[in-house]
Amino acid sequence: MKIKGLALIMATAVFAACAQKEVKTVDTNKVVKSEAEWRAQLTAEEYHVSRQKGTERPYTGKYWDHNELGIYSCLCCGQDLFLSDTKFDSGCGWPSYFKPVNDTAITEHRDTSLGMVRTEVVCSKCDAHLGHVFPDGPPPTGLRYCINSASIKFRKSSDGKSE
Repeated sequence: MKIKGLALIMATAVFAACAQKEVKTVDTNKVVKSEAEWRAQLTAEEYHVSRQKGTERPYTGKYWDHNELGIYSCLCCGQDLFLSDTKFDSGCGWPSYFKPVNDTAITEHRDTSLGMVRTEVVCSKCDAHLGHVFPDGPPPTGLRYCINSASIKFRKSSDGKSE
């Protein structure tokens, strides 16, 4: 009888453990909006680029040849992404930076669209598509973050550093 009782307790514990739902941690700093809310906030081009993973034509974006001191942030949520002192002229027709403002500002994803393998970069706070990163940039990182002007905005600062 003792063994049957112990077996019943064990079976109940195993069943209870299996029946528990997996608890996922939710990042409370994430910006989540409906497609309608994004469409209301953004122009048609901004929406296409940042929410539908589009790309603006080279040499047409407002920041490809922009050289003021300041901070480039996500157009959708305002998170700081790049400092002007990391911007360089890569000759590709899009704003290019050799590193993000910090290690958590950008998330990378494997992109196999258009018949090639690339690394897509998105804003870590709202998942806005920013562009791609390539391993052909200048020192010290050797990286080139090729970013669409339509997915970023610029904030002037006196030293090009985050306030």
